[in-house]
Amino acid sequence: MWRTCLRLRDEGRRLLNGPRRGLIASVRPGPTPPPQARAYAPPTERKRFYQNVGITQGEGGFEINLDHRKLKTPQAKLFTVPSEALAIAVATEWDSQQDTIKFYTMHLTTLCNTSLDNPTQRNKDQLIRAALKFLDTDTVCYRVEEPQTLVELQKNEWDPIIEWAKERYGVEIGSSTSITGPSVPARTREVLTSHLASYNMWALQGIEFVVTQLKSMVLTLGLIDLRLSVEQAVLLSRLEEEYQIQKWGNIEWAHDYELQELRARTAAGALFVHLCSESSTVKHRLLQE
Repeated sequence: MWRTCLRLRDEGRRLLNGPRRGLIASVRPGPTPPPQARAYAPPTERKRFYQNVGITQGEGGFEINLDHRKLKTPQAKLFTVPSEALAIAVATEWDSQQDTIKFYTMHLTTLCNTSLDNPTQRNKDQLIRAALKFLDTDTVCYRVEEPQTLVELQKNEWDPIIEWAKERYGVEIGSSTSITGPSVPARTREVLTSHLASYNMWALQGIEFVVTQLKSMVLTLGLIDLRLSVEQAVLLSRLEEEYQIQKWGNIEWAHDYELQELRARTAAGALFVHLCSESSTVKHRLLQE
């Protein structure tokens, strides 16, 4: 992930110097996850209307320029992001579009729009509560009773990440075969609430986005904390589905597309969290030096 950020930063230096061209759903019945406020649903496609993409630094942060026009949000606010690295990543999304702009591939841009416009008008506490609601329906905490091969698979693959989370945060996280799921101790909620509160509003938007993709707070924590890679987190979130695919076969055009889309969204969300947290971390280190 950090190698990617470094590549994006190098690319961004060139952008700043001037514009350039061309830049699981579970198979077994279970409780329905709590409804989440969704980010913007952008239009599907649009003909590319710009030639060059550039970045400028303004008073409020870093801006994206399409030719000589400043990018705006759906609510017509100036598209300004808090870190140079995030601006580079967003500019790369716009620059990588070909003759047609495929908005549904631009997850970082959509997350920025949501953070800037805050269409659901939620505050920090509400974002944290929305993410933590998934503790009640966490994918890795719901276990099957049969077949035995799947029981063992869940134990072998999910137990290590649960044990990591328990040790990392000093909390209790259980598992259950009941449809009601395991009970979540009050202290676990308090500790994780305090941990999430250490993130800024932008990063919390990204965390909630990732939790929604993986249907798991535990897997999201492992991914953001670099305990899991994107591929590992996605595979663990789709464990039962992958088990069924191996048993009954793969519908290539459907399953493969779904897997790649989930990886792309999850990777974008995780990168967004780190890039939104980067500027304050860098400033803190510079002050220490």
